[in-house]
Amino acid sequence: MSPIPRRSLLKAAAVAGAAAQFSWALGAKDAQAAPRAEGADADPVTLDWLEDGGLGAAPGSTVGVPWPKGVYEADQTFALTDADGKAVPVQSWPLAYWPDGSLKWTAHAVGSGSGKLTLAAGDAAAPDKKVTVDRSGGTVDVSTGVITVKIGKDGSTLVKSVRRGSTEIARNGRLVLIRQPEIEDEDQGTVRTERFDGAIGEVTVEQDGPVRAVVRIDGKHRKGNRSWLPFSIRLYFYAGADSFRMVHTITYDGTQEPGKASGDFIRGLGVRFSVPMRDEAYDRHIRIGGEGKGLLREAVKGITGLRRDPGAAVQAAQYAGQRLPDPSTWDQRVTTRLQYIPEWGDYTLAQLSADGFTLRKRTKKGYGWIGAGGGKRASGFGYVGGASGGLSFGLRDFWERHPAQLDIRDAHTDEAEVTLWLWSPEAQPMDLRFYHDGMGQDTYAEQLEGLNITYEDYEPEFGTPYGIARTSEMLFWANESTPSADALAQQVAAVRTLPQLVAPPRQLIRAKVFGPGLYSEPDRSTPAKAKIEDHLDFLFTYYKDQVEQRRWYGFWDYGDIMHTYDTVRHVWRYDIGGYAWDNSELSPDLWLWYAYLRSGRADIFRFAEAMTRHTGEVDVYHLGKWAGLGTRHGVQHYADSAKQQRIANTTYRRFYYFLTADERVGDLMHANVDSDETFLVLDPLRKVRTDPYTPDRHALSIGFGTDWSGLVSAWLTEWERKGPKWEKAKARVLSTMEGIAAQPNGFVQGSGLYDLDTGRFAVASTPVVSVSHLSAVFGLNELCAELIHLVDMPKFSDAYFDYCRYFNATKAEQKARYGSDFGTLLLFQGHSRLDAYAAVQTGDAALAKRAWTKFYGSDGYTESSPWKTEEVSGPMALVAGSEASWVSSNDTALYGLAAIENLALLGDKMP
Repeated sequence: MSPIPRRSLLKAAAVAGAAAQFSWALGAKDAQAAPRAEGADADPVTLDWLEDGGLGAAPGSTVGVPWPKGVYEADQTFALTDADGKAVPVQSWPLAYWPDGSLKWTAHAVGSGSGKLTLAAGDAAAPDKKVTVDRSGGTVDVSTGVITVKIGKDGSTLVKSVRRGSTEIARNGRLVLIRQPEIEDEDQGTVRTERFDGAIGEVTVEQDGPVRAVVRIDGKHRKGNRSWLPFSIRLYFYAGADSFRMVHTITYDGTQEPGKASGDFIRGLGVRFSVPMRDEAYDRHIRIGGEGKGLLREAVKGITGLRRDPGAAVQAAQYAGQRLPDPSTWDQRVTTRLQYIPEWGDYTLAQLSADGFTLRKRTKKGYGWIGAGGGKRASGFGYVGGASGGLSFGLRDFWERHPAQLDIRDAHTDEAEVTLWLWSPEAQPMDLRFYHDGMGQDTYAEQLEGLNITYEDYEPEFGTPYGIARTSEMLFWANESTPSADALAQQVAAVRTLPQLVAPPRQLIRAKVFGPGLYSEPDRSTPAKAKIEDHLDFLFTYYKDQVEQRRWYGFWDYGDIMHTYDTVRHVWRYDIGGYAWDNSELSPDLWLWYAYLRSGRADIFRFAEAMTRHTGEVDVYHLGKWAGLGTRHGVQHYADSAKQQRIANTTYRRFYYFLTADERVGDLMHANVDSDETFLVLDPLRKVRTDPYTPDRHALSIGFGTDWSGLVSAWLTEWERKGPKWEKAKARVLSTMEGIAAQPNGFVQGSGLYDLDTGRFAVASTPVVSVSHLSAVFGLNELCAELIHLVDMPKFSDAYFDYCRYFNATKAEQKARYGSDFGTLLLFQGHSRLDAYAAVQTGDAALAKRAWTKFYGSDGYTESSPWKTEEVSGPMALVAGSEASWVSSNDTALYGLAAIENLALLGDKMP
C-alpha cells in the first residue's frame, strides 16, 4: 500500500483573482437540504444496558439516541420510564439536527436504573435529589444531593473538598507530574527528578443539572517559571450519586530528541487526594483490588491473627469494615497491648506490565517494605477510610494501560494521601524518542528507497510525539462508612466496566444514521448469509484474541492493532516500518463500529471504544504545526512522516460521540473544523510530485478522496451539532460538494485547487483521470451515503455514483467513459460496497450482480481462505497461542465493511 496516494496534480488554474472576499455564502441553486420527511412515526424507544447489571455503583450514564428526520422539533422534551411504568428522572439535550432543523440525535442522562427503560416524548421527571451548581463564590460548588464537591477556580488544587453531609471525605485533589530531565541507557548515573503540580488556567461549567453536571478544568503542570504538559479535566456528577467521574486528558508538549539523553521524560503522572482519618487505628480500613473482584481487606492496626484473641465477633467486625466495640469489652490481654501492634500506613500496588502486579506495605516512611501479595491483573481499585467514612477510587483500564500504580500513604496519621498513577513512577521513564537515527535517509529519493524496503515513510524530525494526547478515566466514591464486601464488589465492577445505557440496533437503522441502508441486523436465514456472518465473527474474535496473546497493551498502545503478520517469525511485524501499528489504516475503526451498530454486542462496543480513545488521541496531533493531522501506520504511533487528514478523520469519532455524548470526543471533532489550514503547512504529496507546487492559500491541492473525506466529516459534524462554527462548516460542506460535482470528471478528477477563504474548489478547465485505490477506503463511501441522504444535490450524487460504477469496471469500460482507464488498481473486494451502494441508489441490476462478484472473487478474503487458526507454541513463538497467517488488518477492515454493507444493501440479491 502506498503511504501517500499518488494522484496527479490538478492541471488547472485557480479561480481568477484568488484573493476573493471571504464568504461563507453559497450561490449554487442545487445545494439544498433534502426535503423534510412527512409523517415519520415517533414510537417510544426501549433502552437497555450494554452489559448485565444496570447502573450498579456508577454515578450515572449518558446515552445518545437517534431519531428519523422530521419526527421531533428542536424543543421536544422527553420522559423516561422503567419496566413498571414508573417515571425515571432524565436530563435531555440535543446532540445533532437534521438539515430541516428536526432532532437527529439527543442525549439522555440518568442517575438510576437497572433494567430496560422506555424513552418517549413527554415531560421529564425531576430527581428527588437534584444536581446543583453554585458558581457565586471562590469555588464552583456541585451538590448531587448526597455529596458536595468544591472545585477550585485557580491555583493548584482542583478539588478543594468532597463532603458527604457534614463529613469531609476528601480534600486537596490535585495533579502530580514527575519529570526526569535525563535518561540513562546504561547501569551508571544518578537519577534526578522534579515534581510539577497542575495549575488551573480556566474552569467552565458545561452542564448544571438537574440530573447531570459537568465541570471542565483546563491548565498546565507548573513548577516555578515553567509550565508544560497541558491538561483538560472533566468532572461528571449525577443526581443522587455518592460518587463522581473524572476524565483526564494530557497533551504532550515536551522535548525528547533521538540520540540525546536529556529531555522531558515523564517519570510519574497522577491524580492525588488527601483523606481525613478520624477513626481509631483499628477502625481504619484499607481495601485494594486484586484480580477480578479480589480484595486486600485490612485495617491500619489489625487485631486478627494475634497471639491473643480479642474475640471472634471483634475480628469478624474488623474484617467486615464495621466499627469495633469499645476495647474495654475485648479480651483485656489484647486491649492492654494495643500500643504494641504495628500500624501500617503505606500501601503500594504496582502494575508494571499486563501480566503481573505486586502489592507491598510498610508502617511509615523511612521503614522497610514487606510484600503483601501479588497477582496477574489488578482491577485498579482502592479504598482508604474508616467507620466514619472514606474514599473509594479506581482507574479504568488499569492493567491494560500499564504501567499504572495505586498509592496510599500516611493512613496511620490524621490525613492519608491517595495517588492514582496513570504512569507509575516505579516504571522506566516515558521514553518517546524516535527509534532510529535515520540511516542516511536525508533526501526524498533516499526516503522513498527506505519506503520500498521497510514500508516506513521516514523524514528527519517528523517522528515526534509533540502534540499527541491521552485520555484516562477515574471514579471516586465518598462513602459514609467503609463499604460492605458486596458494595465494594459493585464499585470494582464499575471501575472495570463503566455501565453504559444504549439504544437498540433497530432504532439506529430506523433513524437512518451513519449512512441509510449501510447496515442491518445479523441475518442467518440462508446458508450464504450464515457463512458471511460466521466469517465476520471469526475475524472479530481473532483480533480480540490477538490483543491478549500479543499483549497489545500499554499506556500509549492500548486500543490499536497491528497492520501485517510476519509468517516466518510467527509474530505481527511490530518492528518493521509501516507494517507495525495500524493507526486506522483502511478504517478498522469503521469496521468495528458498523459491526456494533448492527449487532449491539458489548464486546464489539468495548473494542471499538478503546480504539476510538486511542486513534483519536495518540495517532493525531493536537498541538503544534501539525495540529489536526494524524500519522500513518508505523513502529511508533507518531513515527511516520506521512501526516495526513485520513488518520485524523472525524468519521472515526462520530460513532462514539453520538452513542455516548462523550464531551472529550466532541472536543476532538470540533478541533478539526479548520483542518483545511493544515494544507498550507504540509503538502501530503511533497515526495512524489512531478510538477512544481507551492502551497497557496487560494490554490491548495486537495484530493477528493482521503483528503476531502477527512475535512468534510469534520464540517458535517460541526454543522449537525450546530457548534460554534456550524454556519461556516455547512457552507464548506455544500460548496465543496458543488465543486467536486462541477469538475469535468467529478470524483475521477482526483483533486482540485481549493481556496481557504471562500471554501470552494476551482473548476478545472480540462478533464483528468486520477484515481487511487485509497481514495474511498477511509470512510468516503460511508460519508457520501450520509451526505446524499442529507443534501439534495443531484449533480454530486451522480458524480459519486459514477465513481462507484467505474472503479470496479473493466479498463475498456473506464476508457469508454473517461477517455482513459484508471491504471493499476487494488482493493476490489473493499470497493464492492461502492458497487452495492450505487446499485441500490440507481436501480442498476448489473451493478448489484458485480458487487457480489467482486466481493466473492477478486482480492482480499475468499470462501476458499482457511477461515481458521493454527496453534503456535515454543520454540516457534514467544508464547503459546494461535495464528492466522493469512489475515491482514487491511483485508480485515475491507472485508468487514464490504460484508456488512453488501448484506444490508443487497442481501436479497446474493448469488
